[in-house]
Amino acid sequence: MSIYEESTNPKLGRSKMNLEVIKLGDGWKHYHLKNEKGMEVSILNYGGIITRLLAPDRHGQLENIVLGYKDLKDYKSDSNFFGALIGRVAGRIEKSSFQWEGKNYLLEANDGANHLHGGSQGFHQVLWNAEPFQTSKSVGLVLSQRFLAEQDGYPGNLTVRITYSLTNDNQLVIDYQAKSDQTTPLTLTNHSYFNLSGRLKRTVHNHVVTMKSERYVELDEQLIPTGKILNAEQSSFDFRRGRKLKEGISSEDKQNLIAGGGYDHYFIFQEAEEEVIVVTEKESGRRLTIHTDQPGVVMYSGNQMSDELELSEGSSKKHLGVCFETQASPASLHHEGFPSVELKADQPYAKQTIFTFDTF
Repeated sequence: MSIYEESTNPKLGRSKMNLEVIKLGDGWKHYHLKNEKGMEVSILNYGGIITRLLAPDRHGQLENIVLGYKDLKDYKSDSNFFGALIGRVAGRIEKSSFQWEGKNYLLEANDGANHLHGGSQGFHQVLWNAEPFQTSKSVGLVLSQRFLAEQDGYPGNLTVRITYSLTNDNQLVIDYQAKSDQTTPLTLTNHSYFNLSGRLKRTVHNHVVTMKSERYVELDEQLIPTGKILNAEQSSFDFRRGRKLKEGISSEDKQNLIAGGGYDHYFIFQEAEEEVIVVTEKESGRRLTIHTDQPGVVMYSGNQMSDELELSEGSSKKHLGVCFETQASPASLHHEGFPSVELKADQPYAKQTIFTFDTF
């Protein structure tokens, strides 16, 4: 059934929402979700990867605003984590090890001496069980999987359930749920690269970001937290009143230079804030608003992206997309005072991030 056709559900009546599933071989399936306003999201059961997201500009023109590969099989060897689910622990773990309840755990070193985004066989490389759904207000996909204790170096048998919901209010809601039979580190996120210009027409230099954060985490030369939390005031890291990304990309601030010209830093949110991040792109008129119950976000401005990748709308280049990885901080495994990644045994993990798309 084509996503461009109206569908009829006996319980819902006639609806312009639609869902299409394409089988790709090797167990891969590509799910295309469409809401009543025409917004579309495409997701692979492999890695839970968001491959495409069509959102309107101020003239109603629907265009893709996330980075993804032209050839879907390139996701198998993707070092950029385009659109992927990240776990068990999003971010870098120093020296690929941590001590937990008196035991030392060694993880795969897949980023120099450090462990990045759950390792080379993290959630982004998993073939997830997938179940599509449709309600009167949304169309979506539930992904689930079970991970055995220490198969990836982490303690605890872990069950995970991720729900993507595309609503008729042009919201993409991601609900993360998990439970472990042992206390374990866990913080999950999605690694989509956004470019609100549409079809990668421009880099993200002139994207304006407003963020409710006055503190960010200092990094060393290996992009590992030093243990210091810095005050963002009067720096290129202060987004409370809005700032173009190019100000950090071109900044001579040591922290911007360490990141490769831009941002790859964890920002700690101010408490009791609901609307924590707003991103705008003036020429298209698109606006992205992010709400989350996570304590912070890694904002990554695509500083390490090479220029030889074949993407769905052209070749890759530095600063072609910006990620907002809502999560807790893996620095809490080695330092005090950081948002904790601890999930206690048999306690539910439940986090939500909502991406709202509109125009101004």
